[in-house]
Amino acid sequence: MELAHSLLLNEDALAQITEAKRPVFVFEWLRFLDKVLVAANKVDVKEKQKKLVEQLTGLISSAPGPPTRKLLAKNLATLYSIGDTFTVFQTLDKCNDIIKSKDDTPAYLPTKLAAVACVGAFYEKMGRMLGSSFPDTINNLLKALKSAESQGRGEILLSLQKVLSGLGGAAASCHRDIYKNARSLLTDRSMAVRCAVAKCLLELQNEAVFMWTTELENMATMCFKALEGSNYGVRVAVAKLLGTVMATALMPKQAAVMRQNVKRASLEEVLELMATGFLRGGSGFLKSGGEMLKGGGSVSREVRVGVTQAYVVFVTTLGGQWLERNFATFLSHVLDLVSHPRATQTHVEAVYSRRCVSFMLRATLGGLLGEKAQIAAGKEICQAIGKQMRAVEAVVNDISGENKAGAADVSASQHVMVCALKELGSLVQSLSATASPLIQEPSIGLLETVTSVLLHPSMAARLAAAWCLRCVAVALPYQLTPLLDRCAERINNLKSSPEAVSGYSFAMAALLGGVHQCPLGIPHSKGKLVVSIAEDLLRTAAQNSRLSLQRTQAGWLLLGSLMTLGPSLVRYHLPKMLLLWRNVFPRSQKELEAEKARGDSFTWQVTLEGRAGALCAMRSFVAHCPELLTEDIIRRLMTPIECAMTMMSHVPAIIKVHGAHLKASAAMVRLRLYDILALLPPKTYEGSFNALLRELVAEFTLTDNSANTTTSLLRSLCHYDDSVLMGSWLQETDHKSIEDQLQPNSASGSGALEHDPSSIYLRVPVGEAIPGPLPLGVSVIDASVALFGVVFPHVSFKHRLQMLDHFAECVKQAKGVRQQAVQLNIFTAVLSALKGLAENKSTLGPEEVRKSALALVMGALDNPNPILRCAAGEALGRMAQVVGEATFIARMAQTSFDKLKSARDVVSRTGHSLALGCLHRYVGGIGSGQHLKTSVSILLALAQDGSSHEVQTWALHSLALIVDSSGPMYRGYVEPTLSLVLTLLLTVPPSHTEVHQCLGRCLGALITTVGPELQGNGATISTIRSSCLVGCAIMQDHSDSLVQAAAISCLQQLHMFAPRHVNLSSLVPCLCVHLCSSHLLLRRAAVACLRQLAQREAAEVCAYAMSLAKRAGDSTSINLNITETGLEGVLFGMLDRETDRKLCSDIHDTLGHMLSSLAVEKLSHWLKLCKDVLAATTDVGGAVTFEVEKDEEDSEKKDEMDDDTMFTGLGEDDKSKPSVAPRWVTRVFAADCLCRIILLCENADKAHFDLATARSAQAKNPKGDLLVLHLSDLIRMAFMAATDHSNQLRMAGLQALEDIIKKFASVPEPEFPGHVILEQYQANVGAALRPAFSPDTPSDITAKACQVCSTWIGSGVVSDLNDLRRVHNLLVSSLDKVQAGKGSSSQLYSESATTMEKLAVLKAWAEVYVVAMKVKKEAESKPAKPVRSVDDDEDEEDVGTDVLPPDSLITLVQPELPSLSRLWLAMLRDYALLTLPAEFSSQLPPDGGAFYTPETIDTARIHYRSSWAPVLHAVALWLSSTGFGADEEKEEVSSVPSKSPALPQGALSSAKTFEEIVKDRMHLMLGVSIEFLCFPRPEEPIEHVMSCLQALYTLLECHCAKTHIAEDQLLAVELLNVLHRLLLTRDPPAVQLQVSAVVQETIRAAQDHLQLQKMSNGKEEGGEKDFQPGSLREGGDTGELVPGKSLVFAAMELLVFILVRHLPQLNTRVKESPSHVPLRPQRLPEESARLVANTVSILAELPSLCSPAGSMTILPTVLYLITGVLRETALKTSDNLVPLPASAALQGIKTIITSPLARVEGIQTQWSSLVRSSLASVLEYSQPDESRPDMDEVSMLTAITLFLLSASSELVGVTVLQKGCMDRFRNALNSSDPVVQTRCYQLLLSVFQHSNRALSTPYIHALAPLMVEKLKAVERSRPATAAELQAVQEGIRVLENLVGMGEEQNRVQLLALLVPTLISYLLDENAISSAPQVSKGLHDFALQNLMRIGPLYPAAFKIVIGAAPELKTRLESAVLANQASSKAKAAARQAQPAAQTAPTIKLKTSFF
Repeated sequence: MELAHSLLLNEDALAQITEAKRPVFVFEWLRFLDKVLVAANKVDVKEKQKKLVEQLTGLISSAPGPPTRKLLAKNLATLYSIGDTFTVFQTLDKCNDIIKSKDDTPAYLPTKLAAVACVGAFYEKMGRMLGSSFPDTINNLLKALKSAESQGRGEILLSLQKVLSGLGGAAASCHRDIYKNARSLLTDRSMAVRCAVAKCLLELQNEAVFMWTTELENMATMCFKALEGSNYGVRVAVAKLLGTVMATALMPKQAAVMRQNVKRASLEEVLELMATGFLRGGSGFLKSGGEMLKGGGSVSREVRVGVTQAYVVFVTTLGGQWLERNFATFLSHVLDLVSHPRATQTHVEAVYSRRCVSFMLRATLGGLLGEKAQIAAGKEICQAIGKQMRAVEAVVNDISGENKAGAADVSASQHVMVCALKELGSLVQSLSATASPLIQEPSIGLLETVTSVLLHPSMAARLAAAWCLRCVAVALPYQLTPLLDRCAERINNLKSSPEAVSGYSFAMAALLGGVHQCPLGIPHSKGKLVVSIAEDLLRTAAQNSRLSLQRTQAGWLLLGSLMTLGPSLVRYHLPKMLLLWRNVFPRSQKELEAEKARGDSFTWQVTLEGRAGALCAMRSFVAHCPELLTEDIIRRLMTPIECAMTMMSHVPAIIKVHGAHLKASAAMVRLRLYDILALLPPKTYEGSFNALLRELVAEFTLTDNSANTTTSLLRSLCHYDDSVLMGSWLQETDHKSIEDQLQPNSASGSGALEHDPSSIYLRVPVGEAIPGPLPLGVSVIDASVALFGVVFPHVSFKHRLQMLDHFAECVKQAKGVRQQAVQLNIFTAVLSALKGLAENKSTLGPEEVRKSALALVMGALDNPNPILRCAAGEALGRMAQVVGEATFIARMAQTSFDKLKSARDVVSRTGHSLALGCLHRYVGGIGSGQHLKTSVSILLALAQDGSSHEVQTWALHSLALIVDSSGPMYRGYVEPTLSLVLTLLLTVPPSHTEVHQCLGRCLGALITTVGPELQGNGATISTIRSSCLVGCAIMQDHSDSLVQAAAISCLQQLHMFAPRHVNLSSLVPCLCVHLCSSHLLLRRAAVACLRQLAQREAAEVCAYAMSLAKRAGDSTSINLNITETGLEGVLFGMLDRETDRKLCSDIHDTLGHMLSSLAVEKLSHWLKLCKDVLAATTDVGGAVTFEVEKDEEDSEKKDEMDDDTMFTGLGEDDKSKPSVAPRWVTRVFAADCLCRIILLCENADKAHFDLATARSAQAKNPKGDLLVLHLSDLIRMAFMAATDHSNQLRMAGLQALEDIIKKFASVPEPEFPGHVILEQYQANVGAALRPAFSPDTPSDITAKACQVCSTWIGSGVVSDLNDLRRVHNLLVSSLDKVQAGKGSSSQLYSESATTMEKLAVLKAWAEVYVVAMKVKKEAESKPAKPVRSVDDDEDEEDVGTDVLPPDSLITLVQPELPSLSRLWLAMLRDYALLTLPAEFSSQLPPDGGAFYTPETIDTARIHYRSSWAPVLHAVALWLSSTGFGADEEKEEVSSVPSKSPALPQGALSSAKTFEEIVKDRMHLMLGVSIEFLCFPRPEEPIEHVMSCLQALYTLLECHCAKTHIAEDQLLAVELLNVLHRLLLTRDPPAVQLQVSAVVQETIRAAQDHLQLQKMSNGKEEGGEKDFQPGSLREGGDTGELVPGKSLVFAAMELLVFILVRHLPQLNTRVKESPSHVPLRPQRLPEESARLVANTVSILAELPSLCSPAGSMTILPTVLYLITGVLRETALKTSDNLVPLPASAALQGIKTIITSPLARVEGIQTQWSSLVRSSLASVLEYSQPDESRPDMDEVSMLTAITLFLLSASSELVGVTVLQKGCMDRFRNALNSSDPVVQTRCYQLLLSVFQHSNRALSTPYIHALAPLMVEKLKAVERSRPATAAELQAVQEGIRVLENLVGMGEEQNRVQLLALLVPTLISYLLDENAISSAPQVSKGLHDFALQNLMRIGPLYPAAFKIVIGAAPELKTRLESAVLANQASSKAKAAARQAQPAAQTAPTIKLKTSFF
C-alpha cells in the first residue's frame, strides 16, 4: 500500500500485483492524491500535470467501480482547478464522446458512468470558467438519460445536479429542458432514481423560478405521485423537495425575484396544495371527479406520510420566526386536515391521520420555537380547543334536531380534539415548570378549557383531555392535588351524566398514573377518597341502566389506577379490594351454570365489562405492588381468576344467544386475563394449563377469527440486528412515529388511547411520548402470544408435541393471505416459547418434539415472505440454543449446507444462509466450531453472486453474525473475508444500500476479531489495518446515511484498538458535519464516536473541530454551525433539539469528558459556555432575532436589489445560528457542569481558591486562568439558576451555590485583611435563598435551601450579626412552620414531603448550632485579646475591628434552643424507631412519629437517613453543655400543658426522675450511634460517620454520660467493639483519630468511675492499699480478661489494630513470614503520627483499670507495643523535635514504670522481670546499626534514663543491663552530633544525681573519665557552632555538679579536673578581638564559671591555682581584660550566655 503514496501512479508497482488487488491499489493512490493535491506546491503540480491527466483519463476507460469513479472525477477536477486549464476542454470532449458512445454492454457501463461523474465534477468545481460549453454537455446528458438503465439514470441525474450547482443562474437557458426530462422520472420504478431526481430538482429550484410559480401545481402533483409506493429514502428526498419548493413559493429567494417580476403565492394557496396531497394523494384534481365526490378509494399511506414530512420541511425552511407569526393559520390548517371526512374514513385511517398531524405539530412546535413562543402557541391551541368545544356543545344541546349535519361534525371534532390536546400535553410536559404562566394566566383558562373536554360525547376526546391533565400535573406537581379534588367533586356532583362519569374518572385515573413522576407525591388521604368514589360507583351501577356501563368501567378504572400508587398506600385498602374482586365473579361452578341461563344482552355486556375491569385492576395490583404478593394473597386472587378461566369456555355460547356485539367485551375479558396470568408465576395456575392453552392457541391461529389479524410482537422477538433484512421494518429514525404506519403487521402504528383506557394510568413505555395501545383485535393476539411464551416451558412434552403438530396442520389448512397471517402468528408464538425455554434454562424435549418443531421451522425457511424467513432463522438458532446437542446442531447445519449447494432460487438461498448465521449466533464459536470452515466458504461464495443483491445481503449479514460469534476462532479467515469485503465495496453499485450496510457490519466484526493485534507492525497486520482503513474510507464517502454510520462505528472500533492509526484530523471534521445530519442513526453514531474520542483526546478533538469551522468560513459548501464556542457549543445546542434518549446521554457524556480534560486549562471558555446557556432565561423572545430582519423589511419596501446580495431570507441563514434560547433541560445540565468545574479546579490546583496567588499568577502570565477570578460570574450563574421558573434548575442552582460557599468560604480578601471575598456577595446569596422559602415552593427546594442556609451561616463568611439575620430569619420562619405540628398546612404533596422539609429545617439548625458551639469553644480557649490602643496602625491588625463577641453565633441559636432541643430529641426517637429491623415493626407507634405518618414510613426513612447525623451531634452538644438538660427539666414541668401535640413523648417526661431521663437519653444517643456505626452503608457520606463519632465524644465529655457508660461495662465493651469494626471498614485518618478520641474518653470514664468507687468505699489513700484485689478492677485475682466482657480486652484489640495498621513492623507474624524484608523505618505522615501517639497514650492508661494480676496479663503486650513504637518512630528530624509518637511512647513508659504496681506484694518478681526485659528491648533497639542511620539516639537515651530513674530498685546490680546502658551513654558522648552530646550530658546529670547511690555510682565511675577527656579536648578544637558550644556548657555543668556531690576530702582532686579545663577555654587578650562569636561565647562562659567557683570552694581553688603558675597568669589577664571592657558590653555579655542555655531539643512534655 505504501507504494501507492506518490503523486504519479506507480505503474511498475501496479503491474506487479495480482489482478484482484489492482482496484484497491488504484483507489488507495486516488485517496492519497485527493489529500496531497490540495496541499501540494502549485509548481510541482503543473510540472507533472500532463502525465497526471493522462493517467487519470486512462483510468476512466479502465471500468472503475463506483467509489473509484467518484474519487477519480474529484481528483481530475481539483487538478484542473489548481493547475493549468488548457486541456480541460479536450478532456471534457473525451468524456462527452464516451457518454455518446452506442456501446450498451454491461462491461462498458462503468466507463460511461465514470465519464458522467467526471463531467459533473468539472462543472461543480469550475462552473462558469467552462464558459459556453454547457448547452452541448447538458443536451448530451439528457439524451443519454433517455436511453440509460437505472444505474446510468441515477448517475446522470446526480451529474446534472452538480452541473447546475456549479453554473448557478448562468444555465437558465437549459432549465426548462432539464425540468421536463427529469420530472417524468419522479415516478421511475427504481427508488434510487427517484431520490436522484428529487435531489436534482431541489438544486434546480434554486434558480428556476417557474418551478415555484407557474409549475407549482404540477410540481406538487408530481411529488405526490413520486410518493406512491415509495421507500423511506424517497419519502425523505421528495418531502425535502416538496417542502422547499412550497416554502420558496411563499418566500421567494431574493435574487431570483429581482430578475423576473413574479407573483408570489399566498399562504392559503400553498397550504391548500399540500392538503390535496394529504387528503387525496397523487390522483390529481379533476381526473375522476365523480368518484372523488362519492369518496372513493382512500389515499395511499405512503403519500400521506411523505406529505406529512413535507409539511415539516416547509415550516422548518421558513424558520422559527415565521412559525411564531403564522402559528394560528398553520394550526387551524392542520387541524382542518384531520377533521376532513377523507382523512377519517375508517377508524384506523383516522388514527393514522391523527398521528401524522401530531407529528407535524410536535416536529415544528417542539423544535423551532423557544419557550416563550411555545407558551404563546399553547394559548392558540387552547383557543382552538375552546372553539371546537363550543361548537360541539351547541350540537349536543340542540334537542330540536334541526342541526342534522352536526352529528358528523361532532365525530370529526373528536379527532381535532385528540390532536390539539395531545400537542398541548406534550408542550406543557416539555416546558415542565416553565409552563406555569400558561396554566396560571386566567385569560387563557387552560385548565377550564381542557376539563370542559372531559364531557365530550366521544371517548377518544375525553381520554385525550385526561392525558393532557396528567401532563399538566407532571409538569407542575402543585396542580396534582387540586386537580384530583376538582375531579372528585365533579364526579360526585354529575353522577347522572354518563359522559361526566366516564370523563372525570379518566382524568382521575390519569392523574393518579402521573403520581410516580412527581417525587413529592400526593397526600395519603387521596387514596381513601378514590376508593370511596370507586366503591360508590360500583355500588350504584345497577341502579340506573343508562349509567351502569359507564359507572362499572369508571369504578374499576379508578381502582386500577389506585394500584399504581404502590404498596405503601395499597396495603391499607387490600382487604376491601380482595372482597370486591371476589364478589364480581360467581363463587362456584353451580352459580356459573345458573348464570348462563339468566340475563339479556345488555346485562351481559355490563357483566363482561365489569369482569374485564376487575381483572384489569388485579393486573395493575400485581404489576405495581409485587411486595404485597404473599402466597396467601396470590391464593385469594386465584379464586376469581380461575373462575374467569372457566367462564371463558361458556362465552361463545352466550354470544350465540345474545348477539355478536358482545364479542368485543368478551375479547376484553380475555385480554385482561392473559395479561394478569403473564405476571403471576405459572406454578399458581398449573391445573388450568390445558384449557388455557386451548384458548391461547385458538386465539393466535385465528380459529374463531375471520379477520387475518397478525401480531405486532414479531419485531421485538427478532434480533435488532436483522432489521437490515426486513427492509420495511425500519430502524430508528426521526420519523418513526409516522413511518410505523407503513409496516406490514396488522394496524401497525395505529396505537391510540381509546383502544384501551387503562393505558392512561400505566407507565409510558420508554421512548414513547404518549401511550398508544393497539386495537383490541391485535392486543388480544399479542397477549396470547406473550402468555404462550410464559406457559410453554412449564407444559409436559406430550402437550408440546400436540401443539406443534397442530400448528403445522393450521398452516397447511390456511390459504393465501390468511396462511401468511396464521404463519406469522404461529412463528411469533414459537419464538416466544423458545425464548421462554432459554430464560428458564429448560430443554425443548425428546426427539419427536424436536422433529416436529424442526419441520415447522425448516418449512418456513423457503417462505417467499422475508419476515417469515427471518423469524424462521431466528427460531432455528434459538432451538439450537435450547437443545444444545452437537449432533442436533450438526444435522441442522448439514441440512442448510446441502440446500445451499443445490438450490438456485433466491428465496431458499437467502433463508438457509441466514439459518447458518443464526446457528452460530446462538450456539457461539465453540459449539459450532467444526462447521465454521464450510459455513464461511459457502457464504463467501454466495456473497459474490452479483446477479442477486438480495442473496448478497443475506449472505453478508450471516457472515457478520458468524464473525461476531466466532471470536478468535475466526482469525484464520480474516484475510480472505477482508479482501472480499473490499472488492464488493469497490464494485457493488451504491444504490444497493443494504449490501453496503451488511459489508459495514462485516468490516466492524472483523476489526473486533483482530482486536488489539491491530497495533502491531508486522507486514500482515499492516495490510489488514490498511485494508480496514480503505474500507472505512469507501463507506464514509457513500451517499446513504446508514452506511456512513457503519463507517463511523468501524473507525470507532479501530480507534479503540489502534488509536495511533486513526487520523483524527480527517475523522473529527467528518463527525462534526454529521452532527447536523437529518438522520438520527448517523447523528447517534457521530456522537457515540465523539464520546469515545473525547475520553482520550478531548483537546485534539476540540482543536480539529475549530479548524474545520475556520475552513467552513472560507468555503460555503460545508454547512456547519460551529461558532467561536467550538464543538462544545454545538453539542450544547444539540441538547435543545434532540429528543432521543441515547443520543442525549451520549452528548452529556461527551461534554463531561471534554469538561474533565479541558475545563481547568480553558476555564474562561467553559464558564462562558455555561453562563451563556444559563443566562438565556425564558424572558428572551422565542427565536433569537437575526441581523437579517432589517434587510428583509427593506427588501419588501424596495423591490430592486442587485444580484450579488444573493440573499437567503430565512432559508439557510437561520440554520447557522442557534434559533432557540436554551431550554430548561440544557440549562440544568449547564448548572451541573458548573458544579463539576468547581470540583475539577479543586482537584487540580489550590491556587484556584486563593485570590492573592491568583492575581500574582495572572500578572506573570495573563493567559493563565484561575477560578477565584471568576467568582462573581459563578455567583451570578448560581443566582440565575436558583431563581428560575424551572424547579429542576432551582435545585441545581442551589446545589451550585452551596458548592461555591463551601469552596470559597475561607478565601481571604487580600485588600482587606481579616475579610473573605465572599462577604461582598451576601446580598446575592440572601436574594437567591429568599424565594425558596415562599409558601408555594415545593418541599424539595425548600429542603435544599435550608441546607444552603446552614452552610452559609456556618461558613463564617459574614461576621456581622445584623447581616446574618436576613438568612437566619428564613430559618426561624421555617422553624415556626415545623412547630405548628403535623396537619397544619394545606397539603399539596404527600406527608413524606412535609417530613423532608421539616427534617431539613432541623438538620440546618443542627448544623448551625454545631458550628456555633465550635466558635464558642475556640473563643473560650483563646486568651482574651488585649484592648487595642487607638493609635495603632490600621493595617497591622485589622482582624480586631469587627471580630464577633465570642458567643456571636450562639446568640442567634440560643432563643430557639428550648424548642429545638425538644424537636431534635423527638426526631432522634423517630429515627431510632425507624431503624429497627423489620421483625420489630409491631413495636412502632400506630399513629406515626413526631414527623412521619405510618403510611409514608418507607419514604420517610430515606429523609431521616439523610439528616439524623448533624442532629445527633447537636443533641450531644446540647446535652453536654446543659448537663443532660438538667436546667431545662425544671421548665419542662411547668410547660407541659402548652406542649405542642406533635411531641407526644415530651408530655410523659415530666413524670420521670432526672436519672431516668438521663438514662433514656443516653440509651437513645448510644443506640442510634451504635446502630449506625455497626454497619454504615458504603454509600453513607463520611461526614455522617464523623458527626456520629464527634457526637459520641462530646457526649462522653459530659459527667453524666461518663458515669452511665462506666456503670454498664458491657455497653462500653460493645461500643469499643463497634468502633473496632468501623476501623476495619473506613480508612480516612480523620475517622481513625476521632475513634481514638472516643476510646480515650471511654477509658477515662472507667478510670473516673474507679476513683469514685474508691472514695465511696472510704479507703484511705496510701501505699499498697492502692491496689485492693477487690472485684472493682478487671482481672481479679487470676488476671484473666474475658473477651466480650472485658473493657480492657476490647480496648487492647482496637488499639493493637491501629498500631499494626500504621506500623506493620510491630506485627511479629509479618517479621516471621519468609517473604518479609526488614523495612527501614519511615517517617509517619502527620495524621498517622498523631493517631499513633494517641493510641500509645491510651495503652499506657489501661493497666490502671486492672487488678495487679490483670495488669500482669496485659503489661507484657503493652510494653512490647510501646517499646516497639519507640523503635519505629524515634527518628531524627530536621528541626530536632522529638516526633509525636516517640514522645508519647516515652510518656507511656514513664506512666507505667511509675505506677503503684511496683509496691504490690506478690507480683514483685514478675514486675522486675518485666521492667528488666523492657529495658533490655530498648537497649537492643538502640544499638547502633547501619540499617538505621537516622535513629534518634536522644529518645532512646531518654527511655533508658527513664528506666534508670524510675525503676532503680529493680535494676541495681543487673550487670548485663548496666553494661548496655553505659555503652549507649558512651556512644552518645562520642557522637559527632553536638545535639546528642548536649542531651546526653543532661541525662547523665540526672542519673548521677539519683538518690539511690547504688545506681548512680557505677555510672559515675564508668563515664566521668570519658567526659573529662572530651571536655579537655575542646581546647584543641574550639566549638564552631552554637550547638557545639551548648554541648560543652552542659558537660561543664555535669562536672560542676560532680564537684558539688564529692566529699570534702576529694574536692581538690575534682577541682583539679575542672579548673584547668575551664582556664584552657580562655582566650588571650590579643586573640579575643578577632575570635568568632562562638569562641568568644566559650571564653565568657568559662570566665564566669571560674569567677563563681572560686568563692564557692575558696580553699581548694587556691590549692589548684597555686599548683600551676601558668594557669594563674592566664586567669589574671582574662579577668583584667574583662574589667577593662565597658559596662555596656558587660551587660550584653551577661545576657548572652543566659540566652543560650535553653536546650534546643524541646520535648513536648517534660518526663522528669
